[in-house]
Amino acid sequence: MTQSNGVRKTRPVDIGGMIVGGGASIVVQSMCATRTIDVDQTVAQAHQLAKAGAGIVRIAMDSDKELPALAEIRRQTKGIVLSVDLQENYKIADRVGPHVDKIRYNPGHLHHVDKKKNIEQKVKWLVDVARDNNLAIRIGVNCGSVAPAFLEKYPADQLTAIVESAAYHCDLMDEYGFTRFVVSLKDSDPKKVIEANRRFAERRPDVPIHLGVTEAGLPPDGIIKTRIAFEKLLAQEIGETIRVSLTLPNERKHEEVIVGHKIIDDVKQGRFISVPDLAGLNIISCPSCSRVENEKFVELAQQVKVLTEYARRYQITIAVMGCRVNGPGETDDADLGLWCGPTTVNLKKKDHKIGFFGYDEVLPRLRVELDKLIAERGGAAQSAN
Repeated sequence: MTQSNGVRKTRPVDIGGMIVGGGASIVVQSMCATRTIDVDQTVAQAHQLAKAGAGIVRIAMDSDKELPALAEIRRQTKGIVLSVDLQENYKIADRVGPHVDKIRYNPGHLHHVDKKKNIEQKVKWLVDVARDNNLAIRIGVNCGSVAPAFLEKYPADQLTAIVESAAYHCDLMDEYGFTRFVVSLKDSDPKKVIEANRRFAERRPDVPIHLGVTEAGLPPDGIIKTRIAFEKLLAQEIGETIRVSLTLPNERKHEEVIVGHKIIDDVKQGRFISVPDLAGLNIISCPSCSRVENEKFVELAQQVKVLTEYARRYQITIAVMGCRVNGPGETDDADLGLWCGPTTVNLKKKDHKIGFFGYDEVLPRLRVELDKLIAERGGAAQSAN
């Protein structure tokens, strides 16, 4: 954690005894990449992240089946502030609540569950759960899963849809008299992260902001993307807690925390890097987390980076996504997308599905599609044989 200089002072939010906002130290957090149901691995990684300096450790929950594991993880991680990502199943919050310090819900994942209730009723229920269990809440808006109502209202302006969705859910918190919440507005494009968070900070200067560039990808490119956003925002005192999202194998997951502390310290000391222009090939990949359905995803992301090196001068975005939560939305927006499932990879061109391929089959087909795309754009693929 690094001390804020106090220029921008939000309300303080207590998360398991850790204060976020209100002029407190900026908190670096991270997320376990292990499967939550694997208690030993998740406990080990929670301690790994905390030892590296993570003030908050997040894990993901999909269903009631993981509740016994969560209870045991909590028992073995006393002293670590735990946050749970409710994924697409907000209805498990009341069973999760007794075992954690914070819950994160995504406004874009509320509409398709429990359709007899409206959004206001669902959020009110989450607030009641938080009160009953002494929890904080993160309203986590993500570019790959913006609530349909806001996409429909702002059809040609996703950035505005993200900001307005976050602001609306803050209004609901105000209506219900709940103040222990933070907000995140994440995108894989650092420029959009900067603009969205600037707009939101101006709109709601009282609300602590959790900064993140989602699916930043492999280092060092993922670190560069993150720094582009964080340096500009932190220098303006926007951001009370941060998460660096890198595609890393489990044994290196703590590097996210180390990078986060380094960025904060550099900004505090006035050390800013000269970041390169992101023109050309852009590979985005989600952070390795417990939502990943096949551990081969990280290796595949690394292989995609090597395979596509010959196309680095072309303005093309390739998304390599490891789960069903962000996979559909992010790959729809990319020129070419690989959405990784348990046994196969769904290869896409924008929102058009090319087909499902085994993990050992998809790379040759990706190269074919990449060469086609380069040819369509008037370039010749100079790939090495």
